[in-house]
Amino acid sequence: PLAYTGSVGSEVAFESARADYSFAVFDSSNNKVVVVYADDGDSAHGKAIVGTVSGSSVSYGTAVTFNAATTTRISAAFDSNSNKVVIAFRDNGDSDKTNSIVGTVSGTSISFGSEATITTSTTGSPTSTTFDSNSNKVVVFYKDDNNSEYGTAAVGTVSGTSISYGTPVVFESAQSVMDQAGSCFDSTNNKVVVVYRDVGNSSYGTAIVGTVSGTSISFGTAATFHDAASEGIVCAFDSGNSKVVVA
Repeated sequence: PLAYTGSVGSEVAFESARADYSFAVFDSSNNKVVVVYADDGDSAHGKAIVGTVSGSSVSYGTAVTFNAATTTRISAAFDSNSNKVVIAFRDNGDSDKTNSIVGTVSGTSISFGSEATITTSTTGSPTSTTFDSNSNKVVVFYKDDNNSEYGTAAVGTVSGTSISYGTPVVFESAQSVMDQAGSCFDSTNNKVVVVYRDVGNSSYGTAIVGTVSGTSISFGTAATFHDAASEGIVCAFDSGNSKVVVA
């Protein structure tokens, strides 16, 4: 491994309590960072806070609650078509449904529209959310506890401060465990990639390619990238080399 030889700024706390399921996205329209999390100091309510980078430091506005109930399995993505932040999460205050909400950054704050249900099914592992800039759709991946824990995806369309979803599609007919950053968009091939632990195949690290069409998504054949039990799997797209990198 190569050692990082650059410099870093000082740490800045964005929350004085434990922040579970923390996940950060970059809003390229406002040049802000948005951190979403469950505030353990406030009954695990879902919150978001806007950060402004200046030099080697970052400052934060005031946290805004997007779900005033126990919130888990959080992930998020920035929709650069509508210039909105989309958050997916499990809402324990709404019968443990897998829900979603749209956030709009203004200055150092963020406001939210109404919740939309992705599926009435619960999810027992983190969701993963990716923006497809070719179709201008958001894709949410999750483990469907009400359908044998199969890996499932739903395509969302942002309109104003709302989002609606098409019919969920199964991409793996076995228990599938994802990470918050377990999906990415390949802008060279205009495909969505999701990486996951395929429990039905000895928990091997597995990837599959999805193609969004309208409000649905179809998938190719799954490929194993690690023939051993794999956890904490994430992926990113390298636009300079047109490659997907999996860790």
